Amino acid sequence: MKQAIMNRREFVGTLAATAAVLEPAALALAKPQEQKEGSGMKVGLYSITYLGIWYRGDGLSLEDVIKRAKQYGYDGVELDGKRPHANPLDLPTARCRELRRIADGEGVEIFGVAANNDFSSPIPEHRECQICYVRELIRAAADLNAKLVRVFFAWPGITQHPQVADYEVAKRIWAYTHKPFTMDEAWAWCRDGLTESARYAADAGVTLALQNHKPMMNDHRDVLRMVREVNSPALKMSFDPWGLPIKTPDYILKAAREVGPMQVLCHFGGVYERGPDGKVKGEAHFRPFVAAMKDIGYQGYLSYEMCSEPPKVGGQIEGLERADRNAQLAAEFLRGLIKEA
Repeated sequence: MKQAIMNRREFVGTLAATAAVLEPAALALAKPQEQKEGSGMKVGLYSITYLGIWYRGDGLSLEDVIKRAKQYGYDGVELDGKRPHANPLDLPTARCRELRRIADGEGVEIFGVAANNDFSSPIPEHRECQICYVRELIRAAADLNAKLVRVFFAWPGITQHPQVADYEVAKRIWAYTHKPFTMDEAWAWCRDGLTESARYAADAGVTLALQNHKPMMNDHRDVLRMVREVNSPALKMSFDPWGLPIKTPDYILKAAREVGPMQVLCHFGGVYERGPDGKVKGEAHFRPFVAAMKDIGYQGYLSYEMCSEPPKVGGQIEGLERADRNAQLAAEFLRGLIKEA
């Protein structure tokens, strides 16, 4: 994506414009000592883990996802915005209130809903459908008393095979559709979709969390650029560790400080195992990332998602036990990192 090189005056102006859109409470995060003394991250379970696409078997009901979250020690759940979980077609206000009652009874917060949107399509009808979808998810989030809706620049989608889901077919379709158009054109379509969606979010008292997820972005700076261009207090960031192009501790800390108060949500993926010493093993860059979140005073959720294509064991894809095992170990792993930080 082509980006103009800014001179010093333009750079200072950009910083001023960014600061102008930050809420006073967010600007208060600039005091490091105050941040660290009051910070506290929570562990969330993203329901895509139990959607029935990354293991052999059906998806769990949302009631069962909430119960799993309680059982494994999660503080809250993030509902994936597609069937069989939280497609807005299946979430009228009465159903949202029912889910809130169930979650409250378990002592589990419904903290967010995740959109699987693509605002980059060159086809206007497709973009308009996606805006409508996100608007309805915002409505459902408000009914659920959830504060966040995770959004993408562009999501190619997945295809479902008899045993498991697959990314490749949808990726090829997305690439073919976008081939005649420049990334600058697609960027403008995404900006328009996010700008309109941010208006709906602001009206509903909901915050959109724009994830650093390919395609359409190279690193967190692309997400920050989009947030600045949309210029709405209802659009912030879900800055996730796996989306970093470089995963050294120094780069992670630098990136986290650049994101700063824009950070309102975070996702962790991966598969986990318990080592011979009894400790849960995860990817090495997660530890410095959690430390960086503590450094910037982040007080939101670390939301675990199992969303990787599974290997075959004895020629067969694992069943529900794959999701249960990883959800349980991930909660233990993330809580350990928070304690260390």
